[in-house]
Amino acid sequence: MFACELYLHGGIRSCEIGSVMFGKRTPDGRFVGARNELVRLAIPRRVYTQSHVDRVVELAADVAQRARSLRGLRMTYRPEYLPHFTSRFAPVEAAEPVLSA
Repeated sequence: MFACELYLHGGIRSCEIGSVMFGKRTPDGRFVGARNELVRLAIPRRVYTQSHVDRVVELAADVAQRARSLRGLRMTYRPEYLPHFTSRFAPVEAAEPVLSA
């Protein structure tokens, strides 16, 4: 959710390294999430200035402050391979329960 919200709020592209990437389904269909939920920000050398990095920090802080008010996303499509690149999500509706880790 954080990675998606970073993009929606400030156009910041990142990579989720957690349950989308490493989550698995057991043979009985139960989903087992990843041990850690991380977000990766890759910053190329000699491309961005300190002001660029400062802006990313500001936008990430904005998202973090709103964390409790964000409803979340549910996965609508998960491919077998490389799900963190091509999974699809939809906003959680107000009536849907939000699961926490």
